[in-house]
Amino acid sequence: MFNFFAINFLAVLVATLVSAVIGSIWFGPKTFFPVWWKFLGKSPDQQPGSSNMAYVFGLTILGTFAAICGLALVFQVIEAASGQMNWLDGAYVGGLLGLFIGGGASLGHRMFAGQGFKIWILEVGNDVLALAAAGAILTLF
Repeated sequence: MFNFFAINFLAVLVATLVSAVIGSIWFGPKTFFPVWWKFLGKSPDQQPGSSNMAYVFGLTILGTFAAICGLALVFQVIEAASGQMNWLDGAYVGGLLGLFIGGGASLGHRMFAGQGFKIWILEVGNDVLALAAAGAILTLF
């Protein structure tokens, strides 16, 4: 029903880059980063991440790439079952998967880590937006 090698990897790369841009804007210093950082109980003078931020960003991009490959496989199954999707279908399905799969999985992680619902909302908001954009991009290619 689906074939990993039939994925349009150019579309996946573009969607990964767009998702990274969305994340950098979403968690930028003038947007939600200060609020998120405060909700984590961190002070403004504490530095995020680790001493090797290339490692942090590299794994973040790799995880995004993997998620978008998974989204592309889901789209193959949907298209095999019901025909071609348009960009709005892609955005809708991507956003819903971001909310229900990504959000559902991370909710327990945030709660057990004692980080709370507000942090979850900020993080999942980025995931939903990024996967909706990725879904639109994948269906446009």
